[in-house]
Amino acid sequence: MIQLPIIGSFLEATGTILEKKVLRDKRMNYKNYTVYEFAAIILIMLTFIWFVWGLKPEALTPTNILIFAFVVIIATLANLFIFYSLKRENVTEFEPIWVMQPLFTILLAFILFSGERNWIIFALALIASLSLVISHIEKHHLKFDKYIIAALVGSFLFAVELVASKPLLPHYSPFSFYFLRCVFIFIITFLIYRPNFKKIGKTNIIMILAIGLIWALYRAIIYYGYESVGIIFTTIIFILSPVLMFIFAVVFLKEKPTMRQIISTIIIVICVALAITIKN
Repeated sequence: MIQLPIIGSFLEATGTILEKKVLRDKRMNYKNYTVYEFAAIILIMLTFIWFVWGLKPEALTPTNILIFAFVVIIATLANLFIFYSLKRENVTEFEPIWVMQPLFTILLAFILFSGERNWIIFALALIASLSLVISHIEKHHLKFDKYIIAALVGSFLFAVELVASKPLLPHYSPFSFYFLRCVFIFIITFLIYRPNFKKIGKTNIIMILAIGLIWALYRAIIYYGYESVGIIFTTIIFILSPVLMFIFAVVFLKEKPTMRQIISTIIIVICVALAITIKN
């Protein structure tokens, strides 16, 4: 599990930066981009999905179909809110809100699932996630306009979607679940927005396909973690992702850390180390 945040941090950071780069194109609105991205994810996954396909009959019970429909609807709204915000906000303004998603996820998982109620792990995860949020919040970054509010709503909806996915994961392989989720999101957004695929541009096509591959791998890792070790433990491990990016920036890019960032990093590393020790 300890290798996952290293992979996840790289995938998440790269995916977000590429998304922002594509959305900067004045010809690209967030609604059309949503359709393009999910089309790319589907195309990428079609090349290997048959080798990792897994779907049990229990996935097709009425209850699980309703939960899956809920996940698709919430995920569709979450993506639209996030892309709307990312289209307008700089990454530095977007990030303080985006890092609140782990906090939302931890709180929802603890409330909804009795199996996630390890009080020590929960406390460590809460401390780590709060420390992460506080380290990113600065007054000059947070101007609560409609784009920041959209990012906040999108982050919360992604947390709801991830937690709601938990009961379904035993009935799917991680890639199968993500593939079917993306297929239905694509169908919904395509029927609503009907964008012209000829206007994407060659450079954007390459980047959107790369983004599709990145998110397919990233989500598969998350789903595997949720199923094998639980939501809260997986989330606390993934809180290391921004920490690793911060350390890389200091070591390789020679950026100067603030005292708040240093203290937050130490707190998060201690919390994660304790959580791993307790879990093992």
